[in-house]
This record gives sequence, structure tokens and C-alpha cells, in this order.
Amino acid sequence: MEDVTQLLNAIEHGDPQAAERLLPLVYEELRRLAAQKLAQEKPGQTLQATALVHEAYLRLVGKGDEPPWNGRGHFFAAAAEAMRRILVDQARRKKRPKHGGDRRRIELDEALSAADPRHDLLALDDALTQLAAREPVKAELVKLRYFAGLSLEDAAACLGVSPATAKRYWAVARAWLFAALSDAGESDAE
Repeated sequence: MEDVTQLLNAIEHGDPQAAERLLPLVYEELRRLAAQKLAQEKPGQTLQATALVHEAYLRLVGKGDEPPWNGRGHFFAAAAEAMRRILVDQARRKKRPKHGGDRRRIELDEALSAADPRHDLLALDDALTQLAAREPVKAELVKLRYFAGLSLEDAAACLGVSPATAKRYWAVARAWLFAALSDAGESDAE
């Protein structure tokens, strides 16, 4: 098994295959480091450890203008710094208004409870009807989850879609319904 320090020196001297041989040797340790970094982040982080490792690795050895590595410790310290910068960049991006940074996450149940109790069911029914015209499967998922009380997995099985697909549909449907209910609440107030 090749020594990481030797491969780092080979990368420094321009060996194009050294970077390819380095990744398998350091991958698990980088992945563990990435998982530790992500564990320190707020809940709801969308970046996964694998993606963080790949992005950090590309920043470290992908451009060809790497600084000389003073051994394994220096490389992993640089990897940790690259991961930190990636996470900071992503946090800054998420705070921008273009990416929803000025919005507050709210659950559908919370939105309904904040609405006028006499109109919330009627508004929800109108919004569901509109959603069904555009996205029938997503509307059916909302009905199964909200009215039948099914779990996401059970609703996915009823609809014949995977739980991952149901999760995506649920997120889109909730956002769409929240927007529709917010618009309906604003037009009722006028």
C-alpha cells in the first residue's frame, strides 16, 4: 500500500496518476471528517458527507496548483479547512433571498391552525382541488397524509411510488398548499 505522504509529494511534482491513487487511501478518513463537520451543522443540512468529501477533494487536488504538502497531517488539515469553507459558502448561499434566506419554514398544520378556523377547511379543499388539477398524485398524497393520517411510507405504498419520491412530492405539495393558503388568507382579509 502506497504511503499517503509519498503520493502527496508525487502530486506536488506533477504526477497525474498520484491523485487517482491518493483518493482510495484517504477516502474513508475524509468521509469520517466530513461526517463530523456535518454533525456540527444545524438540522436540515442538505449537503451529504459524500458530496462534501468530493467537493473538498476536488478543491485540494483537482486544480493542479496545490501547495506543497508537508505530509499526511498537513493534507488532512487542509481538507478540514476546505470542508469548512464549503459549508460556510453553502450557508451564505442559503441566506440569500434568491435561495429562500428571507423565508421562515412553516409546517402545513401550523399554517392551517393560524388560518381562520371557519375557512381553513374550505380554503384547504379549494387549494387541494387546484393542486389536483395540476399535480393529481401530489394532491392524493396530501389527502392520504392529512385526511387519512397515513405515514409517508404507507401513503407511498398506496400510491405505488417510492418513499423517497413520496417525500419529495410531500415537500412540494406542502409548499404549494402553503402558498395557496397564504394567498387565500390575504384575499379574504382585503
